[in-house]
Amino acid sequence: MSTTSSSTAPQLSVVDSLNGAPVSFFHLRAAFTAGMGFFTDAYDLFIIGSALVYIKPEWHLSTDQIAFLGSISLIAAFLGAFVFGRLADVVGRKRIYGLEAILMAIGAVASAFAPSFLWLLAFRVILGFGIGGDYPMSAVLMSEYANAKKRGALTSLVFGMQGLGLAFGPVVALTLEASGLPADSIWRIMLGLGALPPLAVLYLRRTMPESPRYKALVRGDADEAAQDMAVYSSGQVKPMVEQKSRPHRITLGEMLSNPKYLILILGTGGAWFLNDYAFYGNAISTPEILKLLAPSSSTMTGTAWALIIFAIFAIPGYLASIFFMDAIGHRRLQIIGFSVMAVAFALIALVPGITHEVVPFMILYGISFFFIEFGPNCTTFVMPSEVFPTSIRTTGHGMAAGIGKFGAFVGTFVFPFISAVGGIKGAMLFSACVSVVGVILTRLTLPEPSGKTLEEISGEDGSAEARPADNPSGLPAHQTL
Repeated sequence: MSTTSSSTAPQLSVVDSLNGAPVSFFHLRAAFTAGMGFFTDAYDLFIIGSALVYIKPEWHLSTDQIAFLGSISLIAAFLGAFVFGRLADVVGRKRIYGLEAILMAIGAVASAFAPSFLWLLAFRVILGFGIGGDYPMSAVLMSEYANAKKRGALTSLVFGMQGLGLAFGPVVALTLEASGLPADSIWRIMLGLGALPPLAVLYLRRTMPESPRYKALVRGDADEAAQDMAVYSSGQVKPMVEQKSRPHRITLGEMLSNPKYLILILGTGGAWFLNDYAFYGNAISTPEILKLLAPSSSTMTGTAWALIIFAIFAIPGYLASIFFMDAIGHRRLQIIGFSVMAVAFALIALVPGITHEVVPFMILYGISFFFIEFGPNCTTFVMPSEVFPTSIRTTGHGMAAGIGKFGAFVGTFVFPFISAVGGIKGAMLFSACVSVVGVILTRLTLPEPSGKTLEEISGEDGSAEARPADNPSGLPAHQTL
């Protein structure tokens, strides 16, 4: 029986095997392994908003110090994404996968024991550097493992774990706030819990196989890639050892001097910057926004409302992205998301009296969160893992993610000041303008990767690398309007 099965197994190239392989337990394990990092990213980045409620009076922090503590991890993530992204293209994905998780765990534990403002600031830098490195590593590995048909869904599944992290933060905050523990213990536990998820998947990350695409197309180790692929598919597919062309590495200099790649960096990174400004600015400032809406409400009430928003609107948005992204189109969904965000933010800013009515405000604010997730928050993570060639894929994703995290830093740092000067209406109107720019930038700079293989998108299949003139819409033929 086994001999017959072996002799009749389909003979495909490594890349063809990956593109056609059905979704399996391996894919789901890879998504879970990578996704726990994004659960941690969301928890660690957003729990600081709740922790600062207790840190501020204990350490008598100024407004500037609060702004720096809330945003310093994001500027460190900017650097981490660049560094890890480039390293993964130079030395390989597997060699460094897991190192970013170690940094996240160290940063979280150290933050819990910080003796002063400056020490906490330093530990949040370590944490942020690891978080930034997690973006290109997890996104590109999942994208390169995935088949062409479900690539968007599988990569979105990784990022969708961020939604659970968003919801888990307020749950932890509410539980600790109701526990009666001293304030000093509450915020330290909040920050320290962020070490558990990356430690839980550290072994899995270190034992994940190298990307067969990277081995075959960049290193030229087609035989090893074929062996990995046979294990990866549990022997159902036995790829041919076939080297159609010499492996080719695109250097960093070549990448940065090529107008095509510069446009892709502008499109992926710029859209991510704009999304993260709106997303992080609103999400981390949600307790303060709700305080402006209802000044007499307690801290627990604000935390509870934040949990309701995340649970009712944000998490379903993540799920909708996972299930519908590939059918709608990745670029098209990003445009839809930015468009609805712009409308929701504009209505909050322009409709008279809405910022004094809890229910109408919460509905529109919730809709903006739904379409952030069912739109650019997921697509800006997925698309940079698709549009660059294999040898610069994590570099490109790292650049996009780094630019995005800088947008998150700007949003987190600037949003409170805009709210203080212009109130909720001013902050929302500015977010609406940011979303409109996101629509324009996406339409002008990005192709539609949905329905295509990674090799088709990058030109590594031997076809022309870019065909914007042949297909101005950027959509696959079956989706062209």
